[in-house]
Amino acid sequence: MADDLTVDVRKRHAGGPEIAIALRLPLGTHAVTVLFGPSGAGKTTVLRLIAGLDTPDSGTIRCGNEVWYDGARATNRIDIAPQHRRVGYLSQDYAIFPHLTVRRNVAYSHAARGWAIDGLLSRFELSDLADRYPRQLSGGQLQRVALARALAAQPRLLLLDEPLSALDAPTRLRMRGDLRQLLASVQMPAIVVTHDRIEALALGDSIAIMIDGKLRQTGAVDSVFDCPADADVAAAVGVETICPARVVSRSAGLVTVEIAGARLVAVDIGGPSTDVFACIRAESVTIERNPSGNPSSARNHLAARIVSVIPEGPLARVALDCGFHLTAIVTRQSEEEMRLREGEQVTAVVKATSIRIVPRL
Repeated sequence: MADDLTVDVRKRHAGGPEIAIALRLPLGTHAVTVLFGPSGAGKTTVLRLIAGLDTPDSGTIRCGNEVWYDGARATNRIDIAPQHRRVGYLSQDYAIFPHLTVRRNVAYSHAARGWAIDGLLSRFELSDLADRYPRQLSGGQLQRVALARALAAQPRLLLLDEPLSALDAPTRLRMRGDLRQLLASVQMPAIVVTHDRIEALALGDSIAIMIDGKLRQTGAVDSVFDCPADADVAAAVGVETICPARVVSRSAGLVTVEIAGARLVAVDIGGPSTDVFACIRAESVTIERNPSGNPSSARNHLAARIVSVIPEGPLARVALDCGFHLTAIVTRQSEEEMRLREGEQVTAVVKATSIRIVPRL
């Protein structure tokens, strides 16, 4: 389509995985796409290929009706220079010029001058900081300067590489919401690289999962996080329990699987008839001291022994042995009220709708 960015490229770096990605992103929706995956998956490389800062080994990159890269030609290969792609690129360290004031950093692009710069400074609440130098700014202020400078070039697309990674944890927490609001306010499509699950959920409208240089799943952020396509994607999006399982039976839209002798009922989404993985998020597991007397096919009750209880701020991570390893997240208040201690017996409860069954490849 005319308003799509299409990327179909291959790139190999010495000592790293081969990047092989085919991706289509609509540019007319002003949506934020998160390129997500573990460190070393190739996310930054894809961003640099789109920006023209790296060159693919083969493939094509098109933006609307423009060809930015075409490596299929034997002669006259097309490779449009970065400055002609009209892409705003925000690197991890922001690359702010230390010898220039805020105003001169934002005005560095020749595409914007005068009143346009004043407008950008005002939009990003930088007017009062215009004559300061980068060393006089906080991490959040530096980020706003970098984003304003990227927009001064009047790009058609924003590319942000781990935009919050240079910030300390409290500032990063505050800036998630601010960055989301800023991206929404500029009404410009953006691609954001991150390996942080919370950032992906906070910033993205859609998501593309990369693992070992390959694109593994795309879709709406909530959909991909709730319904990973396979065990690798489940692990990448932070599912704590991923266990090999065997399908025992299917009936009335439910599937019964066996894991290390324990049987669990899950929603049947079709797929493999025998060997699968059962994926369970820790927040989907509840712990009971006295199991309810109303067992239901929609809930799985598992006898469990507490292996460890690890405080995590207002929460506690509880490792359970149910014949297989299962992780639960509870509040510290619940931990204290139930007196959850290592070695004690409890009941773990998991809804059938909270178990995602994926193929064992």
